[in-house]
Amino acid sequence: MFKDLPKEKLYEFSRQAVPCVGFNTRRATRLITQYYDKMLAPAGIRSTQYSLLSLLDMMGEAPMQEVAYVLAMDRTTLTRNLNPLVRAGLVKVKVGSDRRSRPLTLTPKGKSTLEKALPYWQKAQSHIVNEIGAKQWDLMMRGLHQISMIVEEAEEMK
Repeated sequence: MFKDLPKEKLYEFSRQAVPCVGFNTRRATRLITQYYDKMLAPAGIRSTQYSLLSLLDMMGEAPMQEVAYVLAMDRTTLTRNLNPLVRAGLVKVKVGSDRRSRPLTLTPKGKSTLEKALPYWQKAQSHIVNEIGAKQWDLMMRGLHQISMIVEEAEEMK
């Protein structure tokens, strides 16, 4: 039934039938993740791995707690996402001066993988931004930031 609907009708149905921010952002996130995963496949990494490698490249050596905070991820989820990257030699986990501190760094192999993946990511990113337009892209990014702040403030008030 739904597979035969034109995409616009399906999206409008979803928006009206399930006017839930959580549902609609998760649905969009799944589709976007699948798209980026497909685009990054020639580089041998997934979109979640690209995001993590990019963040580590920007941050330099960073404590695991800081990386988890920036990604809005709990530490166990971050560890689960890091394990394949550590096994592949793309990320190194050090033991800090305080044994609870676990600084993360991008290895030379990780930097090389990120450089290999960059053109694929740029192609995916450009396609989306060009299709929706720079103004809409900016509005969407601002909206996502606002939603994030609303949710974070609500969590802090508990």
